[in-house]
Amino acid sequence: MISKGGSEALLQTLLDTARTASPDYDILLPLFRLLAKVGLRDKKIGQKALELEALDVTLILARKNLSHSCNLLHCLWALRVFASCVKTGAMLGINGAMELLFKVITPYTRKRTRTIRVATEVLAVLLKSRSNSRRAVNRGYVISLLRLHQDWHSHDTTNAYVLIRRGLLLCLKRITTIWSGREAFLAAQGMETLFSITQNCLDNESMEPVISAVLQILRQCYPKSPLPLITTCSAYAFPVPGSIPSVPTCGPTEEDFEEDGDEEMDKDSDLEDVKEQDKDLETDVEKLNFRPGLDRPEEELKQYEAMCLELSYGFEELEFKLGNDMNLLGIESANHHHIPTTASPKQHYLNKDQSSQRKEREDTVQTSLLSMVKTGSSTAHLSSKKRPVMNTYQNVHPSGLGIISLENDISDIQDFLEEDMEAISCPVMNASFSNSTRPKETVEILIDKLLHTHPKHILFHDPYLYMAKARRTRSILDFKMIAFPDLWGHCPPPFSQSMLERRRGVQRIKIFEDVRRLIQPSDVINRVVFSLDEPWPLQDSASNCLRFFSKFESGNLRKAIQVREFEYDLLLNADVNSAQLQQWFYFKVSGMRTAIPYRFNIINCEKPNSQFNYGMQPTLYSVREALLGRSTWIRTGHDICYYQNHYRQSAAAMGGASGKCYYTLTFAVTFPHSEDVCYLAYHYPYTYTALMAHLEILEKSVNPKQIYFRQDTLCQTLGGNPCPLVTITAMPESNCADHLEQFRRRPYQVITARAHPGESNASWVMKGTLEFLVSNDPVAQLLRENFIFKIIPMLNPDGVINGNHRCSLRGEDLNRQWLSPKAHLQPTIYHAKGLLYYLNSIGRGPVVFCDFHGHSQKKNVFIYGCSVKETLWQANCTVGASALLEDVSYRTLPKILDKLAPAFTMSSCSFLVEKSRASTARVVVWREMGISRSYTMESSYCGCNQGPYKGLQFGTSELEEMGAMFCLGLLILELKSVSCSHRLLTQATALLNAEKDTLDHHLQRCSLSASRGRSNISDLDDEPACMEEVDYASDGSSDQDGSIPELDRQIQECAFNQDEGEEEEGTGQRRNTTL
Repeated sequence: MISKGGSEALLQTLLDTARTASPDYDILLPLFRLLAKVGLRDKKIGQKALELEALDVTLILARKNLSHSCNLLHCLWALRVFASCVKTGAMLGINGAMELLFKVITPYTRKRTRTIRVATEVLAVLLKSRSNSRRAVNRGYVISLLRLHQDWHSHDTTNAYVLIRRGLLLCLKRITTIWSGREAFLAAQGMETLFSITQNCLDNESMEPVISAVLQILRQCYPKSPLPLITTCSAYAFPVPGSIPSVPTCGPTEEDFEEDGDEEMDKDSDLEDVKEQDKDLETDVEKLNFRPGLDRPEEELKQYEAMCLELSYGFEELEFKLGNDMNLLGIESANHHHIPTTASPKQHYLNKDQSSQRKEREDTVQTSLLSMVKTGSSTAHLSSKKRPVMNTYQNVHPSGLGIISLENDISDIQDFLEEDMEAISCPVMNASFSNSTRPKETVEILIDKLLHTHPKHILFHDPYLYMAKARRTRSILDFKMIAFPDLWGHCPPPFSQSMLERRRGVQRIKIFEDVRRLIQPSDVINRVVFSLDEPWPLQDSASNCLRFFSKFESGNLRKAIQVREFEYDLLLNADVNSAQLQQWFYFKVSGMRTAIPYRFNIINCEKPNSQFNYGMQPTLYSVREALLGRSTWIRTGHDICYYQNHYRQSAAAMGGASGKCYYTLTFAVTFPHSEDVCYLAYHYPYTYTALMAHLEILEKSVNPKQIYFRQDTLCQTLGGNPCPLVTITAMPESNCADHLEQFRRRPYQVITARAHPGESNASWVMKGTLEFLVSNDPVAQLLRENFIFKIIPMLNPDGVINGNHRCSLRGEDLNRQWLSPKAHLQPTIYHAKGLLYYLNSIGRGPVVFCDFHGHSQKKNVFIYGCSVKETLWQANCTVGASALLEDVSYRTLPKILDKLAPAFTMSSCSFLVEKSRASTARVVVWREMGISRSYTMESSYCGCNQGPYKGLQFGTSELEEMGAMFCLGLLILELKSVSCSHRLLTQATALLNAEKDTLDHHLQRCSLSASRGRSNISDLDDEPACMEEVDYASDGSSDQDGSIPELDRQIQECAFNQDEGEEEEGTGQRRNTTL
């Protein structure tokens, strides 16, 4: 009807009927009802009514029928539909529509309530226009609306007219979207009024519409303020070439948030998001298929020969080199751009403990990885499901981890730890403890005694080696302390943890607490107890407040403010040379009491949504529990929510743009012991020092006669730390020509990780990959014998060390620097790309390139790849797409992983090429090197919502398992390929015969067709919009003025009951009518 001009016909009929000497309401009323129904679905109805002069006619009819409820009601329905266009609403405001509505909206009465309700809804729609909102402020309507709401609230004791009260609140909400409206609301003490009237009805479900609207107004009118920081720039500074200028330190004023500008534009909300997402897709076929040349002189590639010695060594020479004891950490970068003068293999010697380490590792490989594939009855998963999930250490049976006895020293050591935790945070560069109350020699003796009690069940971890490596790690502040969990190690608990069920109304309660802090500040302490910006000690050991500390590797906590006795506001440090990207946190807290819930509010988060709203919990490590044998990071916290707060960054700091919003992550923790020392982190930490120690232990644990494990230095970082490059393959069977030829012709697989420092889950996946590749698992043996693995386990060591979330020391996202990296600015990316260039130039481009990442807004593990056809298809661009030939093998690996890995899901995978990601590793390697299987593999910080792990949060075990499963996927990918060697097929067949019931169906060369799981990607930081939505209807984000079905219901009901009479309507229930 709309497409055929039906709206115009109805409007013209309205004009013709209304302009007669005596309008016929038997025609007008059905006409108004029809106009309202059609107008709700015609997005241009307001403009059409304006052009045909139907606005004035309807307004005149409404004025004439102020005393006739039924006629007036129909006029109001039409006005409500017309006003949905902001321009039309503004015109109605000019013509006195709001004054008319205030004649209809009276104080509490039981008469004409339906008409009053519709009048409030029309007024709320009119106030979408900023000019109408300004007019309302100037005419004192803010106070009038507050008084009307108070009157209806006080008299409506049975909550029969909740929707009228909600309509009045929606009018206030509209007015307070502009600065002058908020000022008028605050001056009328609107915050106190609305806060007080809702305190006694928070748990009343019938009051839901009112409470939701009140929350929106309170959040909107809470005075905006700058963060309680000297500057939003990082507390750490590092001078680097071409560093970004510092951000202005001025705080925001209310003008930074002024929204009294021009009228807002009408938007087609149904299509707006889709259009924005598709706009980012690259639809230029030439750009999609364009393959640029080298970004550096070709002769520079020769330097990477030293990193691929496996291609040139003879077996005798290789054996000789393996015996050399060369310290790569001491090699100077005298050659080109951070590349060491000689790239030599690290030593492969065995000391007294190495044979036992190797035996211990071999004992852990009791079954093949094939027995752990996604069969729906994974033994590991079933065992975890049988055990209840607990968030406290007390529920973990100590025998599961092995209690360690400290014999006669336990009381002395524990007393000392309680007095001075820094005593076990080991010195780096032989520094003394400035805060220690004991002699340095006593401290060292106690540390040594403590380390002698270290449990041996933590595989691939040695605290002495960690200490030694930590002394070589270079940080901006030259950290003197080591976090206890990193020194002592982490042993995965023998249980899995379910996602936290979100308690209804938790966000609402927290927002009301924030408002109470503003209007009832008498109990607010507001004392700074920790700050990186203050040079003097802020914490009194005798006080009853918690003690905080974060000056250790990967630590991030900038400031702690005690709000109330058991509540603290925390601020995270921005990435170095940046004023943004606060998400990662890792800090020490002590001085707590048990059985008391402490609330932590991290108030300067930046992402608009988080998995903390969908079951994710932060992680906690207790020192006391570790000393009792439970050295475990666990998920912890309750009453968790994530929401936008009232802090803003100034427009000046944002380069003139509107002030940036901040978000609060709030959670409560009940600590397991009094006077414990605990660590809290965003996710399971994994430091650079842990990686370097892990690589050395792995290297010493392998049999050099069977496994070729080589650790080179890719380059030196800007901070002076070596970036490790690991090569793993099988040693040639002998030094004969045939065996050496087979050794050198093995195809390459290249894997990288941790470009983003805060994505520690990527390092745990990488840890699983590394440990699996050097294991005795038969799949690992096959992989080593058929591939050469080049692995860069940490692309951003400096960021990891200094507690960054996303950036390098230059304040840059390294995964946006692959297009044209510079050796002196982004050395790790420059040389990683150079190595790939080199492999490509000698015809040895990798079969698969995969960059491991973490994801904060989606669940499961999934892959992003690159496809020209899928990108064009998603963008509805058919030009050239039908004739475009594309190898679809890029889908094979994710499909394999979907069948194998319990945590992986194909439905979240995407193969779209976006303009905003043109400089990422995935896209650059695909486009410039021609690697069709170039991927980013994302692992959720949270957990799974599908498969065997559905409803569980990820632990380190699940992440490491994913790393091993990825390796298994590479083997099956090769077995599916047409180039698979007969020898490998024979070996795989023998292996399958032993594990026939679990995997043989995965090795059949089945069709590559599968359902396409697509995920539109629009966010500019590798993280698409959150796949789930919080039900904000109860938490303060609903902004609906009435749905189409609701208005349809009202109109239909009125059509059957023309006599309004004495109305009594409730909260929206349908009235009984006799037909």
